[in-house]
Amino acid sequence: MKGRASRECIVTTFSIVAVDVTTGDLGVAVASKFLACGAVVPWAAAGAGAVATQSFANTAYGPEGIKMMREGLSAQDTLAKLLAGDAGRDLRQVGIVDARGGAAAHTGPGCHAWAGQQVGEGFTCQGNILTGRDTVEAMASTFRDCGGDLSGRLVTALAAGEKAGGDRRGKQASALYVVRPDGGYGGMNDVLVDLRVDDHPDPVTELRRLLCLRDLYFGSSPMSEKLKIEGAVLNDLRRLMKLKGFYAGQEVGPWDEPTETALDVFIASENFEERVDLKNRTIDAPVLAHLLGQS
Repeated sequence: MKGRASRECIVTTFSIVAVDVTTGDLGVAVASKFLACGAVVPWAAAGAGAVATQSFANTAYGPEGIKMMREGLSAQDTLAKLLAGDAGRDLRQVGIVDARGGAAAHTGPGCHAWAGQQVGEGFTCQGNILTGRDTVEAMASTFRDCGGDLSGRLVTALAAGEKAGGDRRGKQASALYVVRPDGGYGGMNDVLVDLRVDDHPDPVTELRRLLCLRDLYFGSSPMSEKLKIEGAVLNDLRRLMKLKGFYAGQEVGPWDEPTETALDVFIASENFEERVDLKNRTIDAPVLAHLLGQS
């Protein structure tokens, strides 16, 4: 692998790379005073690993590193091999995790201060041109302590890093990229979350807002949050559809074909087909609350 030490692409940033070995989730969250950092820094592939490449970023680290981990190399061995083949290694910063939970990071001596990393079990936090080491320490401790799925934990850790100081030049962009085997839309690919804030005055807050929307539209509720479309729920949906021009029948009454037809069109128009099951006549509670809140 050839590496060109170009001083025209200094991705000054802080990021966290992590894996959840239970779900198979692998991901990267990043924030930076660098336009569209999400187009450069995060790389991940289900069953293989995840990479954050930054500072004088060598984007070849992403696909090359993933290829090595897919072939069985650990995060540490992958990092060693990437650096050995890169003449610009002293200018690079990179964090890597493999699907088995291994983690490794590198901060070259040519990275602009403050620059450094903190590696933990199944994750690594790194940053350069930061206000200080407090940024990576806050990300690491927050990630260890917070619960929930990997996507939420990554954004929570990123927010903690920003609060602790973050990029000393300011704010501009953020991104979240998470993969899971068959975790994409309709199970057709592995991309569970792919969100970017390319230019925004408060990019990490905006990234969290987008993740909340992503969870609303494409999340999966436990059975306890699935409501039968009958009784008051059915009446509420009919009233709502009538208000929005999707249904012209009676608001009260048993399930029937006109209701099913109207609901099918209405749910598709609202992009909630992943969270409404017309065959089993259920709707996820958060979705119903959101729809009723808009009426």
